[in-house]
Formats: sequence, structure tokens, C-alpha cells
Amino acid sequence: MASQDWIEKDFYAILGVSKDASEADIKKAYRKLARKYHPDTNQGDAAAEKKFKDISEANSVLSDKEEREQYDAIRAMGGGARFSAGGGPGGPGGQAGFEDIFSNLFGGGGAGPRGRGGQPDFSDLFGGGGGFGGGGFGQSAPPRKGADRTASTTISFSGSIKGTTIGLREQNGEVIDVRIPAGIKDGQSVRVRGKGQPGAAGNGDLLVKVKVSEHPFFKREENNIRIHVPVTFAEAVLGAKIHVPTLDGDSVAVKVPAGSNSGRTLRLKGRGVKTSKATGDLLIVLDVAIPQNLSDAAKKAVEDFASATEGEDPRVDLAAKAKL
Repeated sequence: MASQDWIEKDFYAILGVSKDASEADIKKAYRKLARKYHPDTNQGDAAAEKKFKDISEANSVLSDKEEREQYDAIRAMGGGARFSAGGGPGGPGGQAGFEDIFSNLFGGGGAGPRGRGGQPDFSDLFGGGGGFGGGGFGQSAPPRKGADRTASTTISFSGSIKGTTIGLREQNGEVIDVRIPAGIKDGQSVRVRGKGQPGAAGNGDLLVKVKVSEHPFFKREENNIRIHVPVTFAEAVLGAKIHVPTLDGDSVAVKVPAGSNSGRTLRLKGRGVKTSKATGDLLIVLDVAIPQNLSDAAKKAVEDFASATEGEDPRVDLAAKAKL
């Protein structure tokens, strides 16, 4: 933005805030005015459209710390002056023109040193290079995109695995569709382009943080899925083929090795979370289920088993392991 524009426009007045307003005050004032004058709610109203552009321009400068400092400095030095075209040293009404304000800074009356296009040359004042940040008075600063906005949403575990689309409703009633990619993790964010705050170089983006609800059976560990599957004592001892559910909704046959202890984990490759970059595995934890109510025949069979395996002590090395 040209320095002349910065001098001519009172951005604080446009947003209705004081010159010592905090960043939060500026943000709050901008949002309130942006909702009031947004083109979507004022279609065909040229005055509202101009007002919206003015407040967007004011917010773009005042919400940026460096640009706000430049703006305050230029306004302080210019004192609200305009470029003057003749009319004597005092100009119309006895007020000095823009050129006269800086004339004494360069050692002498008149308009001071001249640069390209007849504009004052401020290179000596700012150490060469002409103006703030290399932009110089009378030159335009690069346009800036609007600021990003943030939001949050909660989706089901199924939605995180398969992908889903949710709608976020704005205060003005507009619904923004947000596509959640398959495989998203709890706490990750999705970027929606162009749905942030407006700016001279286009709108910023909307960042939506996603919370994933827990599932009672499937537990995610990075891209792997862990499940606990009960097996009978006989299946654990003798080995067996069992069927377990997967994320795809079907079941798959898994071989339980003979002599499996409770807590043993079997890995099923490629049956975990699928993302655009990787695919995880299904981790099957075996839990040996102990029957609570035995029939007489079952109880007799267990007793026979105990007699047949008498002498086997699974705790034989326990004392040695427990030594400090």
C-alpha cells in the first residue's frame, strides 16, 4: 500500500478502535464489522461492498505487527498531511503540504532532495534504500492473504478409518463442507482452502482440528489396530483356527499356535489403517478365557489333566528372577 494511502486513511477509525487497541480488540472489531458488511449478506449494496473492502484493508495492516508499526510511524511523521500542489509554503488554509513537512530534514528550505518521479528522496533519512522495509514512500507493499481461521469437530471412529464429510455452519448460516480423509488420526487438522479471513491477496484458510471418538473393540496404535480376542483353554493348549473381525467389516481366519499363553500377540499384515502413505497391521492379542461354571465331566477332565501334568511348575524360576 502506498504511504499516501496510509496517511489519508485512519484504519483505527475505520475499525472503530483506539490507537492503543490490542490485537484481540482489533480482531473482535474486524469480525463484527465483517459480518455486518459481508457481500454475501449485502448483495447489490455498493456502499456495503466498499465498507467491507475498507475494513478488510484496515485489518490486514493493523493485525500485522510489522505493518502496524510502519503505519503508526508514517502517520506520526505525516501528521495527517496530504500531497500538496502549490499554494505557497503554508498551502491552503495555512497548513504545510507533505513535501514541506520533510523539507527541513534534508538541510534547507523547499521540498528537499528529489527522487524518481519528482517524489521526495528519503534514502538519507532511512540509511539508503528508500523507505520502510525497502518499500519506500509512494510504493506499494506486497498484498497479503487474509489470516487463517480455526475450528474443531468430533467424528466417529468409523469416519476416521473410511473418511467422511462434515458440515460446519457459519454464524451467517453458510455451511462449509469439510472432507475428512481416510486414516486421519485423533488431533490432526484438515485445511480448507480459501475459507479463512479475507485479504488483499485472497482469503486465508480454515484449519479444522479433528477429534476421533474411541471404539469399544478396535484400538488404534499409529496405523496398527489392536484387538483382544478370547480363546478357550483347549484352543490355547492344542492350537486352533479361529475367525476374527477386521476393519473392513468381514472376518478372517487366524491360526492360534498350540501352547499359546494369554497375552500372546499375533500379527495380520495389511489389515490395519490404510492411509495415502502407508497401511498398518492388525494385532491380535489372545486372552485365554477360564470357564466359571464347569460341569462334572469338565471338572473331572481338568482334574485328570492336572494329574497328568503333575510335576510341571511354571513358577520354578520365579524366586531367582525376583532377587534384587
